[in-house]
Amino acid sequence: MPAGWVTADAIYGGSPALRGWLEARRLPFVLAVKCTEPLPPTCGPSAPAARLAERIRPECWLRLSAGQGAKGRRWYAWSRLALSTADVPDGWQRWLLVRRSLTSGELAYYLCAGPAGLPLVALVRVAGARWRVVESFQAGKRLCGLDRHQVRRWHSWYRWVTLAMLAYPFLVVASVTEHSRHPAPPGRSG
Repeated sequence: MPAGWVTADAIYGGSPALRGWLEARRLPFVLAVKCTEPLPPTCGPSAPAARLAERIRPECWLRLSAGQGAKGRRWYAWSRLALSTADVPDGWQRWLLVRRSLTSGELAYYLCAGPAGLPLVALVRVAGARWRVVESFQAGKRLCGLDRHQVRRWHSWYRWVTLAMLAYPFLVVASVTEHSRHPAPPGRSG
């Protein structure tokens, strides 16, 4: 199945082998990285993501939504820095994407690669999509026992996970259908 983008947490983002594999296949990505992840700037030696983020000028931050959350839109300040294009496929660019909390000022870092000229909004949209995946896995664990397998062999685990992952969309469709047929009374949430 072809993928338009790849996004993942810092465990995967910290893997140079994965990043190289994705770039070799021209799969654009937005991967979370730790603040200590060494990244190559456009000039000079590699530096930790946090140190590179210090170069962002105050006027370069944009308030953008990372998508819908449980309590409405998730707003953050976002910025990016171009990184070295050494060993990047032709027509591609690498960036350090930085997310700043509007309330605490806490920073999060993402290493991104994709076609040159991508707008910041596109990278933010992909970074925000990872939360939907995390929320779906949490719901799958809670509703379908995705994490409750007690098996020792791969085939048994594969069958368990497949059934749990099939059960989750079934429950979502059943719930939406039930709510549309029998909406909650006015003044009550459903």
